[in-house]
Amino acid sequence: MNPAGIILAAGASTRMGRPKALLTLGGVSFLEHAIRLLAPLCDPIILVLGYHRKEIESSLVNRPGLRIAINPNPARGMISSLQCGLAAATLTDSGAIFTVVDCPAVRPETARAVLDAFLHRRVAVAVPVFNGKRGHPVCISATVARDLLAASPNEPARDIIARHRTPESLVEVNDPGAVTDADTPQDLAILEALAP
Repeated sequence: MNPAGIILAAGASTRMGRPKALLTLGGVSFLEHAIRLLAPLCDPIILVLGYHRKEIESSLVNRPGLRIAINPNPARGMISSLQCGLAAATLTDSGAIFTVVDCPAVRPETARAVLDAFLHRRVAVAVPVFNGKRGHPVCISATVARDLLAASPNEPARDIIARHRTPESLVEVNDPGAVTDADTPQDLAILEALAP
């Protein structure tokens, strides 16, 4: 059974000035990059929206396998969006893979390597690492998902995930895109340089 896939796209994009999900890299929207990254590996894919919900929803066409979960209070931060996505998923032994929508240059082989490590190493968490920096997408077990769902809105998701992380959780990848996100317009130039 495939893991659930969760795309976190509920943020306000304040520093960017426009919805990150609708930005493009190589002529393809950030959201489409995220969908393409997870679609071969996950079922279902859950898109978590909050701010800019109507704009993003209106961009989605012919996506019958895509579920949408709404974060009613996205100002609470990423853990609240992750909780919304996990609550909408049917968690199995295959767990879940999540990524942020503003990390569009991740290579497909990175997502596959992280999932393979998660399944074969039998770890609770699998995280890609490039040049010592942890990135996305992240695989988590159903146990970790339950801990995240039970967490306080003030507790960072990374702290909960870190409690389950072991040396075997870290998956070395040759992919700068896994650790490069877009928070400002200046970041877009960096991402363009990484695009194939």
